[in-house]
Amino acid sequence: MAEKPGQKIIQTVKDYGKRLFGFIRGKVKSDEDAEDILQEVWYQLSNVVDVNEIDQMSGWLFQVARNKIIDKYRKKTPDSLDGMLYEEEEGEFTLKSILLADNTNPETEYLKEVFWAELFTALEELPENQRQVFIWNELEDMTLQQIADQTGEKLKTIISRKGYAVKHLRQRLEALYNDFLNY
Repeated sequence: MAEKPGQKIIQTVKDYGKRLFGFIRGKVKSDEDAEDILQEVWYQLSNVVDVNEIDQMSGWLFQVARNKIIDKYRKKTPDSLDGMLYEEEEGEFTLKSILLADNTNPETEYLKEVFWAELFTALEELPENQRQVFIWNELEDMTLQQIADQTGEKLKTIISRKGYAVKHLRQRLEALYNDFLNY
């Protein structure tokens, strides 16, 4: 028999609370910001119609946390690029919040222009199916499952295509990425 939704949420908070807080805290400026984001994650979980339908609870929670962190950085406009960088789970920095920020600072506008130009040049080098998966997932915020459903492909195929695209883009944009970090 399936667990009652309320009990499952309580157990999930107990099981993942500390790990999830630590994950979030490593990517934001203060404990208060981390607590706010964690609260938003729990709130979103409480609004899921059938909690038992979530197959990979930890993956779901960490993805929601990542999205909430990105949302937080999109809403705030930091004074410098350094305030917009944060570490991913693998210890890497992400520039997504910089690229999607609404800054009118000439320096950041120039960096964004250069990066977008290089990104689209690198994307053009990819096979069409890899390029499309990357664009849908990273730039249009579609989940990999949504892409699989839309294309009729297996989820593992979509994940593989995304992986190849990311690997190519990391290699291709590494020098520019280092320029951003040393800016």
